[in-house]
Amino acid sequence: LGTVAFLSLIGLYTVQPNQSAVLSLFGKYVGTVKENGLRWNNPFFSKKKVSQRVRNFESGKLKVNDLDGSPIEIGAVVVWQVVDSAEAVYNVDDYESFVHIQSEAALRAMATSYPYDQHEDGTIALRSHATEIAKHLTEEIQERLAQAGVHVSEARISHLAYAPEIAQAMLQRQQANAIIAARTRIV
Repeated sequence: LGTVAFLSLIGLYTVQPNQSAVLSLFGKYVGTVKENGLRWNNPFFSKKKVSQRVRNFESGKLKVNDLDGSPIEIGAVVVWQVVDSAEAVYNVDDYESFVHIQSEAALRAMATSYPYDQHEDGTIALRSHATEIAKHLTEEIQERLAQAGVHVSEARISHLAYAPEIAQAMLQRQQANAIIAARTRIV
């Protein structure tokens, strides 16, 4: 009787709001419990709890070359949440690490697709078209994270600068371009 009572207590667990429990029996997926509160299942089920809260992280400053080949530093803020707990647990080893690594890879790929500054009218640039860049970055990250059961709500650039080794030269170039533009407006 004591053994049966002990096994019954092992089957008890809680599910918090915006959390789910992925259940498996000896390695076979059984189901996902999303209803919060005190729950009871077969004591032999293993339970992996997954937070479904909205999370965010800021990538480190990455050093990449833009479309023109200029070295830049870029960082992004990514807002994400797990929408399919079973995919997050079974499709990737560590979904949180997967989100970070794939987000940084998408940021690198996106940064190499655009120039830092807009040189011609009608071209999209990292510095001048924040909305378009954020949309493209969000789509790029979402495409990479879909297989892990993760939804990306928003991704936007949080840091953008020329790399320190060329920052001074690029500042002089921008100042020279501004002087030339001012002179052509006067004439």
